[in-house]
Amino acid sequence: QVQLVESGGGLVQAGGSLRLSCAASGRTFSRYRMGWFRQAPEKEREFVAAISWGGGSTDYSDSAKGRFTISRDNAKNTVYLQMNSLKPEDTAVYYCAAGRGATMTRAFDYWGQGTQVTVSS
Repeated sequence: QVQLVESGGGLVQAGGSLRLSCAASGRTFSRYRMGWFRQAPEKEREFVAAISWGGGSTDYSDSAKGRFTISRDNAKNTVYLQMNSLKPEDTAVYYCAAGRGATMTRAFDYWGQGTQVTVSS
C-alpha cells in the first residue's frame, strides 16, 4: 500500500503557474503508475494526467495538454504537476493517485487527500 500527500496548491491569477507535488510513502514507489485528478465544486472528479513507472510514458486530458506537465522523481518518491497558463476553470481540488500495474490506464488504486488550486480572473 502507498500513502500520498499533496502540496503546492494555492491562489494564483489567471495566466500564472503552480507546481503541485505529491510525496509517497513506501519503498515501492517506482512500481506505481502515478496520476493527477481534479474535482471542481459540484462536478465529478476528472482525470488530468498520468505517468508510467519510469516516467517514459505520459497521458494528459485534452484540457491539460500543452499547459500541464507531469513528472516524477523516483529517488524522492515524488510526482509533480507543473501547471502553466492557468485559467479560472482550472480551479479545483487536485488529487494525486497511484495505480498498481504497468499498463497505462486512467484507473487508480490509492488517493491522496487533495490540495486546493484557485485561479482568479
